Amino acid sequence: MPLIPLRPLLEATHKYHFAQGAFNVNAIAQAKAVIEVHEMFRSAAILQGADLANGFMGGRTDFLNATLEDKKLGAKIIAEEVRKCGETSAIPVVLHLDHGKDFDSVKAAIEGGYTSVMIDGSSLAFEQNVELTREVVKYAHKRGVSVEGELGVLAGVEDHVFSKNSTYTNPLMAVEFIRKTGVDCLAISYGTMHGASKGKDVKLRKEIVIAIKECLNHENLFGVLVSHGSSTVPQYIVNEINSLGGNVQNAYGISVDELKQAIPCGIGKINVDTDIRLAVTRNMREYFLSYPEKQKSTSIGEIYNLLEEKKDQFDPRVFLTPIMDTVMYGTVPDEDVAAIVDCIESGVKEAVGGLITEFGSFGKAPLVENVSLDEMAERYKKIDANL
Repeated sequence: MPLIPLRPLLEATHKYHFAQGAFNVNAIAQAKAVIEVHEMFRSAAILQGADLANGFMGGRTDFLNATLEDKKLGAKIIAEEVRKCGETSAIPVVLHLDHGKDFDSVKAAIEGGYTSVMIDGSSLAFEQNVELTREVVKYAHKRGVSVEGELGVLAGVEDHVFSKNSTYTNPLMAVEFIRKTGVDCLAISYGTMHGASKGKDVKLRKEIVIAIKECLNHENLFGVLVSHGSSTVPQYIVNEINSLGGNVQNAYGISVDELKQAIPCGIGKINVDTDIRLAVTRNMREYFLSYPEKQKSTSIGEIYNLLEEKKDQFDPRVFLTPIMDTVMYGTVPDEDVAAIVDCIESGVKEAVGGLITEFGSFGKAPLVENVSLDEMAERYKKIDANL
């Protein structure tokens, strides 16, 4: 089926009381694997491309310096591939921009084919955040594209997103923000953290989630709450990476139990990135240890060299630069590259499959309405009439 906007899926999470995992992808093989594992569990799927992931998919290997043109190209490339996969899939699929940096980045994603976008104005003053987010909502909703905003600041590092300290979301300001902007969902700060180093035994402030949802219900406002920085960082994968020659230290995530307890409080979308990165990196290290002759392969040997050079890294983008045609277009020129693609796909499925069941979206695909962007644009005219 065609890709759908995020709003119908959010409405399903709200009505049927489950959470939908949203999984970041940085390569065609990752996108394909995310869709396939969701099909296996009969769950709708949210694929996320972060702002700088679009730059990477546009061929910018130093993605932290990606230009707008890089992002435009990357958005088109990944959207086209996800669209192809979605058309032959029996489940609803959403392609969502994660941490849109500014209006131009959001516009590039929408023009490229994204069906949902996030604008991250959390570093701005409240009124500036409202103004920027409302501008994005007006532009996106006219095209049937859903919008996520953010209020409150998460500590940690993820691509260009960085903060040393968290600022918890004020529930009353969250309600005001949703009312003024018309966002479909709102990322809040309640104790999660970007990156792999979240600290041991993190306890989420679920009372913040409860307060926001109670206030939204009282005001008769729709707005699903989003949990960013929610990777679980499985310790068995971290330990395996280190036993295979890596050096990943101080890597601890949010426990699955903490995340599951936040779902009935009002969390409906849960973002996960680091878990996938770890599983893919572990698989590549394991492959080269199992097949040492491949360390000298003309097509993938440089991947091994990068793994050895950067032992403390676990973002596959650091290691996959020697096979950018495969990353960007899914081309598989030989059996050695095919083996790396298998490492990528199996790692994604391992990380994502368990979370689909834990978050409760398994079997829920038939509950999500199949709405086109044109149909959603007409609905938004009524929803946004007072904006």
